[in-house]
Amino acid sequence: MSSGFETTVYEVPMCLAPIVASVRVPGSKSITNRALPMAALANGTTRLRGALFSDDSRYFIQSLRRLGYQVDTDEEAKEVVVYGAGINPLHHTHGLDLFIGNSGTSARFLSAFVSLGEGRYRIDGVQRMRERPIAALLTALRGLHVRIDDELGTGCPPILIEANGITGGTVEMSGKDSSQFVSGLLLAAPYAKTAVSIVVQGELVSAPYVEMTLAMMRQFGVEVNQVGHVFHVSPGNYIAQDYAIEPDASGASYFLAAAAISGGTVKIVGLSKQSLQGDTHFVQVLANMGCRIDYGQDWIELSGPKEGLTGIDVDLFDMSDMVPTLAAIAPFAHGKVRIRNVANIRMKETDRIRACVTELHRLGVTVVEFDDGLEIEPCERLREGVTIHTYDDHRMAMAFAITGLRVPGTRIENPGCTAKTYPEFFSQLESVINQSKKISTSVK
Repeated sequence: MSSGFETTVYEVPMCLAPIVASVRVPGSKSITNRALPMAALANGTTRLRGALFSDDSRYFIQSLRRLGYQVDTDEEAKEVVVYGAGINPLHHTHGLDLFIGNSGTSARFLSAFVSLGEGRYRIDGVQRMRERPIAALLTALRGLHVRIDDELGTGCPPILIEANGITGGTVEMSGKDSSQFVSGLLLAAPYAKTAVSIVVQGELVSAPYVEMTLAMMRQFGVEVNQVGHVFHVSPGNYIAQDYAIEPDASGASYFLAAAAISGGTVKIVGLSKQSLQGDTHFVQVLANMGCRIDYGQDWIELSGPKEGLTGIDVDLFDMSDMVPTLAAIAPFAHGKVRIRNVANIRMKETDRIRACVTELHRLGVTVVEFDDGLEIEPCERLREGVTIHTYDDHRMAMAFAITGLRVPGTRIENPGCTAKTYPEFFSQLESVINQSKKISTSVK
């Protein structure tokens, strides 16, 4: 699986001109990987338009096919056709191994998904996936009488499942580690033998992602009764349909950030205020730093301030994937940028707090690390010719590429890691740079 950039190091093209562009980013990973299991469980054919083709979505599609579902793909048209078959294909008494790379959504969603069937399953991934906790979901599934264990006793994959359906009942689940645990159980719950009630204990991290799950379940014909942090799901069936997937708001954040630090203007086509994705609210963070935001029926446009960004103190608990994006542009602000309440991102593809701190230090920026975040000082002159270490983390690579637009000689290690969610990122970035330079030259 490839991003199209096979070099070990990518030098970011400098662009001192304002970034001015209209951009349509690929489909949302989060929406694609929620639509796939619902489409598989539905009775009938679902066409997913605007689907994301990345490592994460390919692992999920590959797993569905291994499980016995028919899935047709047309990458050029960005379409996936899923021939839904309920839980009928989930009979693998002789055992089935599913490899999901470093796809957290695949690990969490598939653990609950295959529990609906009968048979033996083993879900495993790369070494980093074996370090990413899943114990809260396993405990909840055990509470619904699923025989499920972590093979190595670490609370992480590989996961072993002796499936005989999900009985139903009431379970408690911690909300502090990952909203994907709650989403994974919600997605499977309509096909349990009896009603399922999920009681989330404590504050729910990245709550907008659970809201996305609930909204999509509703779109696919299943209503969840929510009272506070209690979710009640009655037995039901998803409805096959023609479904349009929104552009990825997390992927859009990098181009918005480029406009923010350059005093330029970027329009993201296909996203709106009505988006299912909580990360669209990142534009409000940038607005609080001095940017202007305009909305249309199917677009969001951001213009960066000519006088530069102001500092900010912000809680990113609900959109923690935006931490690298904000950290990467924070040195260009006129005041300190303090990011709080994101301790959970230490267990992402890498420890993102430590990674951001380390790479900002490498660029000559003064940064203070906290257990739950970081504080970044303004830096008038960032160190040139630095190679950014990406830790095989797609968000580190994309975020610090935006820093490199304004810092000569910035290089991104392992650019191919963006294949996880955004294979064409660097090609699209270069297109945006070239478009901006042409506009700047014509204005002169």
